[in-house]
Amino acid sequence: MEEFFVGKKFIVTGANAGIGETITKRLVQLGAHVFAVGRDPKKLPPAGPNLTPVCADVGDWNSYDIIKKLGPVHGLVNNAGVAFIESFFDMTQEGWDKTLNINARGIVRISQAVAQNMKDAGIKGSIVNVSSTISERAIPDHTSYCASKGAVNQVTRVMSIELGKLGIRTNNVNPTVVMTKMGAKAWSDPEKSNPILSRIPLGRFAECDDVANVTLFLLSDYSTYVNGVSIPVDGGFLAS
Repeated sequence: MEEFFVGKKFIVTGANAGIGETITKRLVQLGAHVFAVGRDPKKLPPAGPNLTPVCADVGDWNSYDIIKKLGPVHGLVNNAGVAFIESFFDMTQEGWDKTLNINARGIVRISQAVAQNMKDAGIKGSIVNVSSTISERAIPDHTSYCASKGAVNQVTRVMSIELGKLGIRTNNVNPTVVMTKMGAKAWSDPEKSNPILSRIPLGRFAECDDVANVTLFLLSDYSTYVNGVSIPVDGGFLAS
């Protein structure tokens, strides 16, 4: 599978930290060229022979133009996302709008640009959207986040139908809690984490490499007949 990536081009959004940073590093190590997208130029990885930092806010409707100018690539990972931890009654307009714009609408706009370039170049590429197990299992204080990830699941299904006719595959990875720096901080309280952790048969939360492994599979030609699915990366959480 590793040989597939040599010399190919990929776009990863939210590439400056956590899951996106891990996927970017793994792709570069495999010999691919990565356009690493983030909204803060100071936090983007430095340019290198196989890496081009790209400053773009996926929540901005006009980010389409920035991504379109990058030209055709073989794969896209829509990883950028935000989470506002707000109870249902305390949910703010800012929390709702930013979460939906970045997590859901952003995927649509970035994918429109990438898919158009793939179509024009005749590339039968792969798009991987990072969703979440709580797109299907709700938890308290995550109204906007759950809504946005539920939208991602449906957007992926529609994309798989329409883009599949062009040979472009679209799939989800749906992780449970991931132990990024932010994840470790947010879920460090046992009172909060234990109810979820106790339902994971493997007995631990996900690591960034767990998500990267499935993402690389979906990007590669080992998954050429996989289209329109959501793959849980959850240690069995949804099965329990």
